[in-house]
This record gives sequence, C-alpha cells and structure tokens, in this order.
Amino acid sequence: MYTLYMCKGITQGKINKGEKMARVLISMPEKFLDEIDSVATSENRTRSELIREALRTYMYRSQLRNSQKAASNAEILDALLG
Repeated sequence: MYTLYMCKGITQGKINKGEKMARVLISMPEKFLDEIDSVATSENRTRSELIREALRTYMYRSQLRNSQKAASNAEILDALLG
C-alpha cells in the first residue's frame, strides 16, 4: 500500500497569487492510479489538480459535517437546559 510523505517548505511551483507549492509523495495501488489518471485525462486536467480538488472537497464536507454535528449538539443542550 502507500505511505504519505510531506515535504513542507519546498517550493516546486506557484499557484494562485504566489502560493508556494509543496511536493507530496504518496503510495497507492497502480490500478487506482490508472483510474485517477483516466479521470484526469477525461477532464483535461493534471493528476495533481484532480487530487487537490478531491482533497479540498473532502475537507469541505468534513467541516460541514462537523458544523452540522455542533449545531445538533447545541440544540440538544438548549433543550436540556431549556
């Protein structure tokens, strides 16, 4: 399987308003990587662009779930303290 290594602070290129890019090395099954490359090609993007968007989407959804859970907990607490 895969191991994830992050090399912080290494400038590999720039994206959006001078943002520095770090290079990340991950391991994954070759078949999965082939599927990622196929999607990237069909959408006319690079593998990196596709993976960045997937991670941004995951992080957004995770924050949304946490916000909804916090709101639900606040409602329960409010009802208990009511």
